[in-house]
Amino acid sequence: MQTKSLNVVFFGTPDFAKASLEAIFKSHHKIVGVVTAADKASGRGMKLTPSPVKVFAEENNLNLFQPEKLRNAEFLEAIKNLNADVFVVVAFRMMPQVLFSIPRLGTFNLHGSLLPDYRGAAPINYAVINGEKKSGVTTFFINEKIDEGHILLQAETEVLPEDNAGTLHDKLMVVGSELVIKTLDGLAENSITEKPQPQKENPKTAYKIFKEDLKIDWNQSSETIHNFVRGMSPYPTAFTILKIVDEEKSLKIFKGHFDLTSHSRDAGDFDISKNEFKFYTKDGVYYPEDVQIQGKKRMAVKDFLNGIQNFEDYKS
Repeated sequence: MQTKSLNVVFFGTPDFAKASLEAIFKSHHKIVGVVTAADKASGRGMKLTPSPVKVFAEENNLNLFQPEKLRNAEFLEAIKNLNADVFVVVAFRMMPQVLFSIPRLGTFNLHGSLLPDYRGAAPINYAVINGEKKSGVTTFFINEKIDEGHILLQAETEVLPEDNAGTLHDKLMVVGSELVIKTLDGLAENSITEKPQPQKENPKTAYKIFKEDLKIDWNQSSETIHNFVRGMSPYPTAFTILKIVDEEKSLKIFKGHFDLTSHSRDAGDFDISKNEFKFYTKDGVYYPEDVQIQGKKRMAVKDFLNGIQNFEDYKS
């Protein structure tokens, strides 16, 4: 027997959110409104680019809102008039109480971790950086505190050794969209018992990542560096600095592997030749496989090495 249908206002912006919006659209629940970020200037011509959520909403003739301020009286009135049963939030900005308290069933968020671990802006990146073997998604009711509301449902997924932030993102995007539908169905049937988040003394965090956080620290263990590269790939991407003649250039590293071995070199030293490129860590060596030198395109390390005319120009 089909569950009751709920009227939903959806809030989200990137591809991760679009997957959940599409799942709701294909379900028996009804989308009465979609709220997304303003179009963003990007590219060389700084052309205004719509969000993936906006593109989907327009393609399917959904009622679309792009407010500059979420407390705007006109916007709030328009949202109230939609008479939604529930708001669904996926990868959106922080919402004020005057907005999230509007629907009769409340407002729930889909978060890319198993809360209470990895509250914050970058849960997927940090799960990989920390070498987790398991990750997942959580739906929870939004309150005044970031990512601390009562849990509705959770779903787990395995983090494989070959996963990076990009592949885990794609897994969680699918698992998350399924969990959003289960949560809507459960709220419609009043079959979900919300529960407070478990009290953990030191929950793992997922702070926003800034450019200065991306530089590789070669003094760390090989495994730590390997997981750091995975966790920042393909975006925002870990990097190191290479000295070429008298110029410093950043080298982004998207993928690599490591060997644990004893050596007498300083951490951060590297050897580069036509056949090999390796960095020394505190307990071994790290071999980049997929790189992008400043000013060039991303390429396999073999192609990068083939493009070097004088290896003597590169210095540790």
